[in-house]
Amino acid sequence: MRGLLVFVCVCLLASCGGGSPSYDPPSRAVQGTAPRFADTDPHDWVGTMPWHYSVHGIDVSKYQGDIDWSQVRTSGVGFAFIKATEGGDYLDERFAANWEAARRAGLPRGAYHYYYFCRPAVEQVAWFINHVPRDSSALPPVLDLEWNHRSRTCPYRPDPNTVRNEASLFLKAANVHYGKRPIIYTTVDFYRDNELWRLDNYPFWLRSVAGHPSDVYPGQRWSFWQYTGTGVVDGIDGPTDLNVFSGSFQQIVNLANGG
Repeated sequence: MRGLLVFVCVCLLASCGGGSPSYDPPSRAVQGTAPRFADTDPHDWVGTMPWHYSVHGIDVSKYQGDIDWSQVRTSGVGFAFIKATEGGDYLDERFAANWEAARRAGLPRGAYHYYYFCRPAVEQVAWFINHVPRDSSALPPVLDLEWNHRSRTCPYRPDPNTVRNEASLFLKAANVHYGKRPIIYTTVDFYRDNELWRLDNYPFWLRSVAGHPSDVYPGQRWSFWQYTGTGVVDGIDGPTDLNVFSGSFQQIVNLANGG
């Protein structure tokens, strides 16, 4: 199996790209306070609220349209995750432009892959590697694991062991290729259905729009928390996902730089 993983990663080398931008923190992160982004459908938070964290970020795809990344950064955004691929044959049409523009704006950014359950993991990670450059200053790659209730082409739901085994293949190959331990993004139902806590060698990015992750995912450590899908950010037309990072801006820079 190790030979297969190495084969995938060696044979589908992506072009390196980007250089090493200078990451300056948003002014609010320096001051230790968080931006309070508007929300078109806000939750009435209690307990530990998202703005208790100083570093907030976005995740985007083609559906956010033409993004003014300089304005996004100025608004207080401290990082971004950008959709790159899905399955084994879909490339987000705005990935390349968003990837480069976010770099030019000086934002730590990473790429994510949306997993498709009707295609082997080895084919999906090969597709991701073939389209996402290796960039020493990028955040680790992300594997997006969630049920797609609206899929007309893949209603298949593998059993939990199959889900975890296939996810592990993707994660290990991506780790070898990019030299950074990938991040798992997931939702509450998918996490519970597939016992994802068993994949404890990887950092988690958890969706929880109606409660703190410590309440919704008891005992699970996390690095990123997606707290709304209806945020308002200068430079983006329409709603977008908002997230927090569990540490400081310097820690997210260290994460991008492989530390």
